[in-house]
Amino acid sequence: MLTKEEVIELLNPINDPFLHTSFKETEGILSVSINEEKRHVSVKLAIGKPNTAEQMQLQQELVAILKRNGASTVGLRFEQLPEDVIQRIQPASKEDASILNQEKQPHFIAIASGKGGVGKSTVTVNLAMALKRLGKKVGIIDADIYGFSIPEMMGVEKGPAERGGKIIPVERFGVKVISMGFFVEDNSPVIWRGPMLGKVLGSFFQQVEWGDLDYLLLDLPPGTGDIAMDVHELIPSCKEIIVTTPHPTAAFVAARAGQMALKTEHTILGVVENMAYFESKLTGEKEYVFGNGGGDKLAEVLDTKVLGRLSLQQPYEEEDVFAPAVYHEDHPNGQEYHRIAAKVIANIDEETAE
Repeated sequence: MLTKEEVIELLNPINDPFLHTSFKETEGILSVSINEEKRHVSVKLAIGKPNTAEQMQLQQELVAILKRNGASTVGLRFEQLPEDVIQRIQPASKEDASILNQEKQPHFIAIASGKGGVGKSTVTVNLAMALKRLGKKVGIIDADIYGFSIPEMMGVEKGPAERGGKIIPVERFGVKVISMGFFVEDNSPVIWRGPMLGKVLGSFFQQVEWGDLDYLLLDLPPGTGDIAMDVHELIPSCKEIIVTTPHPTAAFVAARAGQMALKTEHTILGVVENMAYFESKLTGEKEYVFGNGGGDKLAEVLDTKVLGRLSLQQPYEEEDVFAPAVYHEDHPNGQEYHRIAAKVIANIDEETAE
């Protein structure tokens, strides 16, 4: 079994992900305890910026190192390094070159809903794909921290890389993607509280090398919780699309998300009605499985318009291409997403020209 000295020896060469300086130099290993009977190692560390996506990456790296060297289980706790240590190692703070502060910013579009299960993430993925097919440079932030699903939906099978202290987003079908799912091991549940989640969301803007984008889409958690509030504070210029099903109850709940956007002076681009109907391949008749009129009612309440209505259909399957939620451009829903994306571009171009 590992000793305390061996644990320190193993972890000392590892770099703090923000200061790019070893734990030996930062004296960031604060304590080590060993339970020999259970082969459990507990380590308390101090880093430059705790409660971020980079901490999650570091955590996975440290756990892997200790398990490879004899630990059965590992417990890690993180806290902030003292400011004087940070200043000693990194005395001059670099100018913030994040996507929130660069000269050419993308158009930020948040995809919101009042409740889960209405297809908000599916809309995010396929709107991004439609914008890309229309020649735009597009990124997605999977901001649904508890219910991240974008990587699975798009068939992303690898995590992001790191270069020069920045996270390089994964690119799939020409769309750049970052998600909490990349930093959680074995689909473990996220049990962080609101302030910690806000810091992770901030790091997705500040620590990710997005490059030149025309549109950055944010897949928000359902409802009006902490993450939605953080987005409203971080990006005052963010626009929103509200997703609902045609059922009146779903539309009623979605109105809360829309009203929150209005109260925080975010522009609502429109409503997308998902699962609007089922069209029989045999008769061509439309069956309104989840009712009718919810999208129109929601648009009326929010003083906006319905951007599009999507049918209940599975995407086409392509051999050797895993992307379970991506509609092909010639699929009926792919064509509808094309029309929705064209309306979004026209709306934003018109607003920009004013």
